[in-house]
Amino acid sequence: MSGRFTNLIIGGMVLGILVGYGLHSSLEPADAVVVASYFSVITDIFLRLIKMIIAPLVFSTLVVGIAHMGDSSGGGATSLGRVGARTLGWFVGASMISLLLGLFIVNLLGPGRGLNLPIPAEHAAAVVQASNLNIRDFVAHLVPRSIAEAMATNEILQIVVFSVFVGVACTHLGHHGKVVSELANSVANVMLRITNYVMKAAPVAIFAAIAAVVTTQGLGILVTYGKFMGEFYLAMAILWGLLFVAGLAVVGPRIRRIFAAVRAPILLAFSTASSEAAYPKTLEGLERCGVSKRIASFVLPIGYSFNLDGSMLYCTFAVIFIAQAYNIDVPVADQISMLLLLMITSKGMAGVPRASLVVIAATLTTFKLPEAGLLLILGIDQFLDMGRSATNVVGNAVATTIIAKWEGELFDEVGDPETSTVKDLAA
Repeated sequence: MSGRFTNLIIGGMVLGILVGYGLHSSLEPADAVVVASYFSVITDIFLRLIKMIIAPLVFSTLVVGIAHMGDSSGGGATSLGRVGARTLGWFVGASMISLLLGLFIVNLLGPGRGLNLPIPAEHAAAVVQASNLNIRDFVAHLVPRSIAEAMATNEILQIVVFSVFVGVACTHLGHHGKVVSELANSVANVMLRITNYVMKAAPVAIFAAIAAVVTTQGLGILVTYGKFMGEFYLAMAILWGLLFVAGLAVVGPRIRRIFAAVRAPILLAFSTASSEAAYPKTLEGLERCGVSKRIASFVLPIGYSFNLDGSMLYCTFAVIFIAQAYNIDVPVADQISMLLLLMITSKGMAGVPRASLVVIAATLTTFKLPEAGLLLILGIDQFLDMGRSATNVVGNAVATTIIAKWEGELFDEVGDPETSTVKDLAA
């Protein structure tokens, strides 16, 4: 996002704090609740806009991602299958580690505990029912009775299942499949543009969200925001360490040069809050460090839809934080189900600013948690998005380098394959 937009985000937060503090100081508690309800009109509209794009965005991006995987060929079907299997295997493993790390840290540190926010009346019954969710119902609920019904009700898991079938079919239907995948790509581009339109309203929604919270809760709520951000960045630092250790174990000391080569893309992703903006420089840096173009051009694009390590860590961290803020106990079985849901729904989400909000909104809906909880993190999401976008770049750079090493296509500066231990150590 542009610097102007970032300034608008910051301005919305500051103005929301000032207006909220002024109202909190001058109004009686009952009157403050009434005034806050007027601010909620703006935030409710923004939430509806986000929910409006969930179904078509998930469907189109996931179909395109799977179809692209089948279309990318560079060494025959056998080579493609092997590279594809290794790539997806790494992505699944890295995704699970990211999700588990976020879940572990948020449960350990509990940044949302002590907020004691009242559960919105319209969600009270749904929260009680959430504890009845079990694995059997979860699995049975995966398959849609009708894709139209799933789209109409934003049943994200059912949309994912249908999208997988469509994407796989496109890879086996030649010209006809290509036509469908190109249509899905066009839909994805349109939906991403709509996402950008919706996000232009974010500064106003952030002002309303912050003002509403501070009007009723006072400035004490900001202490929790600081704690939340600090603990989330701590979790990301741990994830960076794990990715470096994994790269060191497979690639050797050269992983230090890989991190140095993608330093500029990392800073670009951090400053723009978009890992996608850093894609060209990331590709260039990896190729300069000896990653073959064939591997980089196959693994890296797929990684931008299927390997968003920072975003996935954030999803588990944010959802449990929201539950903690409303004093909602999420049983272990539900948290495991949540991991499975996020493992699937995070795939196909392009690396665009604040795409994680869509996934979080869908997860809150699925587990009957208060959707209004999204507003708790909306005001600071710009700063969180900067960190997770940079983490996404690191995760994809490490993944691409490791796949290249496994395939024997990690070269030195003059293009010779690194096949010996001596060369590995020399690197």
